[in-house]
Amino acid sequence: MKLLSIGAEATVYEDEYIHKVRHAKGYRIKELDVALRRTRTRKEGKILQQLPIIGPKLVKVDERSCSITMQKIEGVKLRDVLNNSNCEILGKELGEKIAKLHDSGIIHGDLTTSNMILHDQGIVLIDYGLSFNSHREEDKAVDLHLLKQALISRHDAIWEKCFYAVLDSYGRDRPAAARLAVVEARGRNKH
Repeated sequence: MKLLSIGAEATVYEDEYIHKVRHAKGYRIKELDVALRRTRTRKEGKILQQLPIIGPKLVKVDERSCSITMQKIEGVKLRDVLNNSNCEILGKELGEKIAKLHDSGIIHGDLTTSNMILHDQGIVLIDYGLSFNSHREEDKAVDLHLLKQALISRHDAIWEKCFYAVLDSYGRDRPAAARLAVVEARGRNKH
């Protein structure tokens, strides 16, 4: 297997599939660490099973080894190809995908262009390690807010054009889009 990445929570490998293995944390009590990693692995596996056609297909969850095997998606990370000429088209598609995700009761929790792959079938959302189930408009609005912050941080020259395309296709009339202003105002008041 080829090593793809080492993150704070997991190491990702690839062969004909993608394998995500949550590694032990030496600073945690061993029993607590094992229980936490197994719970997070099981939770992420359940989210992957529920996904509409916008994410990788789950192949296997192994709670014993705290690993998930999923479909390998060929393509490039959106962060590497998003630019001024394509940001409105890709933003529109992204808004549609996020709406489907939210309509399915799934909050991604880490909507960044590093967790999106562009391939010949369109944008695929990946890395559901922070995802959870919710139909609360507040949670959906926070998901949108996190995407906006990620775009500002990584794609500062085009974030507005891209994010407004996301909102247009997501649906500005949806309660979560309206709630976004409340979430953002609350954040500004903390400073």
